[in-house]
Order: sequence, then C-alpha cells, then structure tokens
Amino acid sequence: MGAITHALTITGSMTWEITWALILGFTLSAVIQAVVRKSTIVRLLGDDRPRTLAVASLLGAASSSCSYAAVALARSLFRKGADFTAAMAFEIGSTNLVLELGVILWLLLGWQFTLAEFIGGPIMIVVLALLFRRFLKPALLREAREQADRGIAGSMEGHAAMDMSVTGEGSFLKRLLSRAGFTSVSHVFVMEWAAILRDLVIGLFIAGAIAAWVPDSFWRHFFLAGHPVWAGVWGPLIGPLVAVVSFVCSIGNVPLALVLWKGGISFGGVTAFIFADLIILPILNIYKKYYGRRMAWHLLWTFFVAMAGAGYVVELLFDAFGWIPGRGGMTVMDDGVKWNYTSWLNIVFLALAAVLVARFVRTGGMAMLRMMGGGPDAGADVGADDMADDMGGPGHGGMGHEHR
Repeated sequence: MGAITHALTITGSMTWEITWALILGFTLSAVIQAVVRKSTIVRLLGDDRPRTLAVASLLGAASSSCSYAAVALARSLFRKGADFTAAMAFEIGSTNLVLELGVILWLLLGWQFTLAEFIGGPIMIVVLALLFRRFLKPALLREAREQADRGIAGSMEGHAAMDMSVTGEGSFLKRLLSRAGFTSVSHVFVMEWAAILRDLVIGLFIAGAIAAWVPDSFWRHFFLAGHPVWAGVWGPLIGPLVAVVSFVCSIGNVPLALVLWKGGISFGGVTAFIFADLIILPILNIYKKYYGRRMAWHLLWTFFVAMAGAGYVVELLFDAFGWIPGRGGMTVMDDGVKWNYTSWLNIVFLALAAVLVARFVRTGGMAMLRMMGGGPDAGADVGADDMADDMGGPGHGGMGHEHR
C-alpha cells in the first residue's frame, strides 16, 4: 500500500501543479478557435510551399491540442482539398506547438524545454516536408486520398468535424465579447478538455507509477547516462520508441517526460519523445484506417526520422549555447498540495472554468458533447451562428433552447 500511496501522491502533486496552466491554455485556445473558421483554414493550405507550411503550423498551434482530434482534423482538411504535406504540418502544430503544452513544459521541466519544443517543432516540419518531396510518390498519395475519401471513422471525428467559430461582421474583440462568442468559447473549452482528459489522466498515473516504482538506476543504464556521447546519439532514437509503446499522447506525455529526464535521457531525447505523440500505436492504427496501410508505414518512418532529427538539432543547438539544464535540482513532485501561489492560481482559474462549464451546460452543450465521437461528417457545418439559428436567437451551443 505504501508504494501505491507514493505513486498516487506524485500523481496528485503534478496534477495540482499544472491545473491552472491547463485551464489558461485551453481558454486561450478556445478564444482563437471561436473566431477562426475551418473553411478559412482549408483555403490557406492548398500547396506545400514554405509560406503555406508556416501558415499551417501557426493555424495548428491555434487549434486543438488533442492528438486524436488533430489527426482527424488533418484528414478532414485533406479530404476538403488541403495539400497533404500542409495537413501534416497543421497536425504537428496542433499537438506540439500549442500554448498549453509550452506552459506545462515550463512548469514541470523548465523554460529550456519549452523553448526546445517551439524551436524543434518547425525543424520537424521542415524535415518532414523534405522527406515528403523526396519519397512521397504520386501513386501513394492517390491511394491515400482514395482511402481518405471513404470516410472511415477513427477517433474524435465528431469533435474534429465541428466548426463552432463565430461569423458575422465586426472586429475580433466584438465577436469574442458577444453572446455567441462567449458561448462558442465555453463549448470549445469544455470539448477540448473532454478530448484530452483521458490521455492526461493516464499520463499522470503512468508517470506517478514509474517515478515511484522504477529505480533511477534502471533508466540511467537504459539511457546510457554514464556515456555522454553515446547518450546523445541514443536519446533521440529511443525517445520516440518509448512514446510509441506508452500509448500516451499530447499533453499527457509531459509528466512522463519529466520522469525520463530525471532518469537520464538526453535533452534531445526528451524533445523527440514529446514530439512522438503522433506515432503512438493507437494513432498508427488510425492512420491505417484513414490513408491505408502503405501510407501508415510511410508516416511512421518519415515522422520518426523528422522527430529524431529535430531532437539531434535541438541537442546540438542548446549545447552550443549552454542552455541544457542540469539535473541536480530536478525532482519529481511528491509533496502533495501546499498553500502557495499555485493554490491561488488554481482557485482563480478553477472559478473561470466553472463559469465556462456553466455556460456550456446552459446552452445545450451536453448534446454537442455526445456528438464528439461521431463520424467524420458529424456536425461538419455546425457553427456558433448556425446553432444560434437553431435556438432562435444569438449565441451558440447545441440542440436546445439557450437560457439567459
């Protein structure tokens, strides 16, 4: 029982430390998604030019941080006419360049890891684009498009298909502060949490268990921590492989990244591990459904090379500037809940979350929530204004009447 209690204490400590940051990140993401329509995204992703890929990564960074939803949305964009490379760049941005991921990395690991994430992400996209130009044959792309057009469901399809942005005239601020804007933000906020919650909880429990039960000596041997040169070579190769079999994606793998870093994996290995949420086994199975077996294998090896390559570049770059942090003061949290600035921030942001959840429930959000796991075309044309029309008034939110 003592070992289980220790693992649960670590899980609880990490959860308490990152709660306010997650709420802040998802709120800001919801604000952006409330005013950017997905039809606009498709129009901007028609080719694989460098400028288009940069736009794709930025739009992805403003989108969902759930890996499953990002993969489903990328397939949706591809079916609607977006370039495949641009759709993959959007997918990478959606999971590896989002604000909430950067904040959580800063809190648990330090600013160096946040900076590495936002430098390494674009590097990974560049490497992937070069690999696609060299190895992605037209015949394979046609095969993938035919498979994509079959519309086979994967995971989080309904969530990816929904467009809850607010349309109409007026500035960004005017639309955001409208009733429809408030409702749209609340719906995106809650559904983003619903999309990520399972992986986040699993990731926290896995990290707590590994931190409590697996001795550091095992990780030091596994990551060749006693041989700095070989550790630097080994880290970006083994990091993605650990991620593949961990089954944890998106923000959920950050707590485990902390455990791996404390255990001795190289700096580039941590970066590559965090990037690898897009090739975990469940998502590889979804790729097979979306694009066919051959394209799934193509995505596996090209993504792996891009992730490992970005890890190596980040390792060399940060070592040259002396930015790689030491491990001496790095500890996995196991102090439980303490009354400090984190507690005050959690109180403030939990209150904000309660307001958004209340708005979500009052505006028919539960009906929208039930659509999250639908097919790839479920709710494809649902937007804030569309839902307002259904409810007979301004706002957004679902299948029922909006109470004010």
